[in-house]
Amino acid sequence: MAKRERVVRMSVELPLWRALTGYRVLTMIYAVLLAIFGKDNVGQQRFERPWVAVAYLAFLFVWTLATLPKVRSAASCTKRFLVADLVVALTGILLTPLADFDSQSFDGPTLPSIWTAGSVLAFAIKGGWRWAAFASTFVAVANIIQRGEPSRDTYHNVLLVWVASIAIGYVVEVARASERTLARALEIEATTRERERLARDIHDSVLQVLAMVQRRGTAIGGEAAELGRMAGEQEVALRTLVSSGLVPPTRVSEDAAEGAVVRTVDVDDDEGPGDGAACDLRALLAPHAGSRTSFAEPGAPVLLPAESARELAAAVSAALDNVRVHAGPDAQAWILVEDEPDEVIVTVRDDGPGIPEGRLAQAEGEGRLGVALSIRGRLRDLGGTAELISVPGQGCEVELKVPKAPKVSRGKAGSAR
Repeated sequence: MAKRERVVRMSVELPLWRALTGYRVLTMIYAVLLAIFGKDNVGQQRFERPWVAVAYLAFLFVWTLATLPKVRSAASCTKRFLVADLVVALTGILLTPLADFDSQSFDGPTLPSIWTAGSVLAFAIKGGWRWAAFASTFVAVANIIQRGEPSRDTYHNVLLVWVASIAIGYVVEVARASERTLARALEIEATTRERERLARDIHDSVLQVLAMVQRRGTAIGGEAAELGRMAGEQEVALRTLVSSGLVPPTRVSEDAAEGAVVRTVDVDDDEGPGDGAACDLRALLAPHAGSRTSFAEPGAPVLLPAESARELAAAVSAALDNVRVHAGPDAQAWILVEDEPDEVIVTVRDDGPGIPEGRLAQAEGEGRLGVALSIRGRLRDLGGTAELISVPGQGCEVELKVPKAPKVSRGKAGSAR
């Protein structure tokens, strides 16, 4: 069996980083245009020292464009960059009175204007609400110092930035927690599917052999009876192991820079056609035909994806194993293949004594997983169904339905390499 690891990376933050990148560019352009075309309260040019504004805005223009790669993801947005970016914003706020003498007398925009909010939002997306509160507090202090005598509008703007950044930071933290929870749930589901696949394979081979050794050893007696007893103990232990549902430690990344990560392994069967190729189901079922097993097929190829055909054939084999074990050596079995437009139906019938009512549920509770996993589990994974009809004294019928359209696989859990 060849295995290839597939890493599924989940990140609800990526759209936020993209939005922040666009926000920084647009607000930088807005700050430059505001400085060029903005007027004071009497319609005059805002700046008494325009060279201060020109120098700062030129630096802001270069800084914004040069640091665009830094705000594309949490991994590239380092703490050092965040501090430097906040210093650029605070410097622009504190330089405003040097360029515009009236900025302390009237409420007006600072040199970086609303570009400052982008710096605070970067803290919020990177570190959550605590980081956002830290950055917005510095911005609030700088705005109050710049204003000299803060007005009601000053406090309003400061409070708005503070509350908005903390709210966004909190939402980011909740989204990260939900993302990790979802990734863990997907990982557990993939692990469960892999465990069920292994349980089916073990049931079709090892468990069947151990059960046969136990029965034959008990029938022969003597030393063989002791061997049968040991085989029975191992069968019980192995059934308990494959049905215990143990979940391995999580491999979900706790690094916010990476987002939540689920590692899965796709399993390829090296034998037979590839999973994407069509396979004639008749070729896989024909070997079951014999003196006590009749095989009826449409007379034309019954094509299914290779994986679906193999799993369906394995389910049929498991059903025939149940006939041989439970219906007795003289039981007659019939296999009927029907090729419908949207699905393939395989029916396995026998003329044995049938299954008593409630016996399947009892067997599953005892850890005997033949019908639960080898038959129903396989069909469920293929997107199909398995129906079992049994009347005591009149035999048993198992109807297996598999859709022709292949089901999209989520992969199977595997260890990271």
